[in-house]
Amino acid sequence: MTDVVGSGARGGTASANRSAGPGRRPGIGAALSRVAVALTVAFAGLAAGAGYWQVARSSDLSSSPDDAAVIAASRHIVRGEISDRDGVRLAWTEKDPNGEPLRRYASPALSGVVGYASPVFGSAGLERAYQAELTGITPPDPVQDLVRKFRANPSDPQAMQTTLVAKLQEAAVAALGKDRGAVVMLDPRTGDVLAMASTPVFDASALASPDTASATMTALQADPAKPLLPRPTQGRYVPGSVFKIVTAIAGLGSGAISPDTTFPEQPAAEKTGLLVSGFRVTDGHHSATGSRAHDFVAATEVSCNIWYALAGLRTGGDALVSWAAKLGFGEPIPFDLPTASSQVTGGGGSFGGGFSDAVELANAAYGQAETVVTPLEMALVAGTVADDGVLMRPHLVRSFSGRGGTTTVAPETWRRVIPPGLAREISAAMQQAVNGPLGRRYTTGAQVAGLTVAGKSGTAELGGTGEPDSWFIGFAPAGDAAVAIAVVVEQGGRGAERAAPIAGQLLAAWKAWAGQ
Repeated sequence: MTDVVGSGARGGTASANRSAGPGRRPGIGAALSRVAVALTVAFAGLAAGAGYWQVARSSDLSSSPDDAAVIAASRHIVRGEISDRDGVRLAWTEKDPNGEPLRRYASPALSGVVGYASPVFGSAGLERAYQAELTGITPPDPVQDLVRKFRANPSDPQAMQTTLVAKLQEAAVAALGKDRGAVVMLDPRTGDVLAMASTPVFDASALASPDTASATMTALQADPAKPLLPRPTQGRYVPGSVFKIVTAIAGLGSGAISPDTTFPEQPAAEKTGLLVSGFRVTDGHHSATGSRAHDFVAATEVSCNIWYALAGLRTGGDALVSWAAKLGFGEPIPFDLPTASSQVTGGGGSFGGGFSDAVELANAAYGQAETVVTPLEMALVAGTVADDGVLMRPHLVRSFSGRGGTTTVAPETWRRVIPPGLAREISAAMQQAVNGPLGRRYTTGAQVAGLTVAGKSGTAELGGTGEPDSWFIGFAPAGDAAVAIAVVVEQGGRGAERAAPIAGQLLAAWKAWAGQ
């Protein structure tokens, strides 16, 4: 065998014999060097990890609502006040008969967004999100956080001014009345949330009191209406026709359609329905529009399912999902409070974009199928159109104030979604949907005297025998918008029956508040 290994060279046998012999042991110096290198790498990894968690992430960890110091402080320290943008008190601390801090709230209308701070059940809403700042454990200013440890009394509970308008918050809850639903109103130019209502509401002061907390929580958890669910951010609803604005953004943004696009098969399909792989898409407006082929504005004014189904099929599943992602679909929205993800499709299909087939895509294009959204997401869709295609990051806090001064929270652009020209095309269609001779039939009540409203109503069919969910999204004044709105009423019937009148009422309230 050695001849084969060393064949073709002199001394091959000797070479093979040397290879077969025992290897030389490394010197002790080399072994120590290897150990030293290994220990250096290990300690460098430990130092890097410690530096990351104790320096880079220290602020996040120390301000987390789950941090032990934050939890302990929340039970004994007098929390800072929470106010609306006009200085109206929303939450403050009193002393109970035993001298312990007791949180009080101005109105149950605030419960879904401000939340509660309870010594029995912890905290929720803004009370939880900014617990570290409200209790003074962590200042909002990073510089103040660095020098805090050198102070004799490092605790500095912050007063927090929100972006909310108490009058609009109360009006939104009153407008929803006994219905289950949600309202989001925001300034599309800044992302300031002006109202975030969820009904039914609950008494946060009762949860904050040790004497009534347990009985109150038991009743709330047993309530089938789910008053503890923050519907604006975590309620997921079938959007119905308000999703057509997302389809418009995807179709126009991708170039698949234009404002002049018509579909020759649409007029005839108004009577018999549009057949898509054996599924028939129907409409109810043909008695008013006859055999006319709709362009983009006309289709939006009469909320034509057939036109939008065809537009969705032409746009394609990949483009519809990717453009929706630019609006925040498919991921939690970066926001002060936890948010559920909106989705265009449940995914897993091979048709494109995760759709299972053309039928699902056609139905999703007008807001049915497996499409689900949060009210906050749809307010952002309306706000993006209102702000010339720019999507601002939504937020609930304007400033924090304490001994160290005031820290202001600045508006932040999230992303540009579409060019200004396309946004204005969609805005024109939404104006026609509210103010056009046919559009008014579908948005009755959304019109406001002295204010040009742009919007879109929606009726979300849920299957079964129950009433559909009622939707409206929009903004005002069109052309120079300062407020965007989303309204959903669970089982509220058609959009024009419930959600559109609520939106009109709240836009009128905003007009009075803003002095428009």
